[in-house]
Amino acid sequence: MPSQTQTPAANQATGRTDAPRPILALGGLANALPPHVWFCVSAVFHYLGPAFAVLLFDQVGVLGMAWLRIATAALIFAPLTRPWRVFARADRAQRLLLLAFGACLAVMNCSFYLALDRLPISLVAAIEFVGTIGVALVGLRNPRNFAALAVAVIGTLLLIDVKWSSDPLGLFWAFLNGALFVGYIVIGHRIAQTGIGIAGLGTAMAVAFLIVLPVGFREALPAFSSPQLLVAAIGVGVCSSVIPYICDQLAMARLPRASFALMLSLLPLTATLIGVIVLRQLPSATDCIGIALVIVGVAFHKPALE
Repeated sequence: MPSQTQTPAANQATGRTDAPRPILALGGLANALPPHVWFCVSAVFHYLGPAFAVLLFDQVGVLGMAWLRIATAALIFAPLTRPWRVFARADRAQRLLLLAFGACLAVMNCSFYLALDRLPISLVAAIEFVGTIGVALVGLRNPRNFAALAVAVIGTLLLIDVKWSSDPLGLFWAFLNGALFVGYIVIGHRIAQTGIGIAGLGTAMAVAFLIVLPVGFREALPAFSSPQLLVAAIGVGVCSSVIPYICDQLAMARLPRASFALMLSLLPLTATLIGVIVLRQLPSATDCIGIALVIVGVAFHKPALE
């Protein structure tokens, strides 16, 4: 069995050296662009996907939409990453990591949509961001980075119009999603740093699909009798689980985990910009202040080796 030891950043992002050409090509591109570029692309699609998904809930159901999202990603990744080979060649520790990542992706996506079905996206986003603060705090070991985190958090709170909810079930799904999002950061970063990278992501997505296969298939059935609906669902899958997850792996391979977690405070900023461009929703003066604080906080922090 070939060695699975750590490799340079490009190989860490893309996986084994015998991976298919599209995956290997990403290795060169990963080094050609700064990791922050990959994160920004991910941040944009992080909100485009859910925005389209919510519009489809009435037609395919919440869990049906989650099923279609994961199925789309799994089928796209399969020929590119050959998950069966990655899993067969992985050692025991890596297999457990891939299984844990797949389970995290499956339950996280389902709980995220179940929360969005009952709560405003602003509240779900706020709860999701709480966990990332803890991840950032673990690795931000100097006063400058703590100050940067504080400024970014203040900016995020100004951007997110947080209103509490009396829906206990919705809050349960939102907090579960927030906890699993922390798991996504921690496990995803480990995969990016151990040389499995995008090949590991494709394998984990296959595991996620096997987990949700019996859960949302019945609700997803209407999409198979409506080409327009199926194309829309595939678009959600690409925007939500293909483009952003690949970009996250390329960023995680070259960013300390705490730095990546801190940069997640940019998500409300991208949501605001998408609202301006797509929905013609102009930000208020408070929103503009929040955007400025987030940018200052992220720009001010200094990445540290973990």
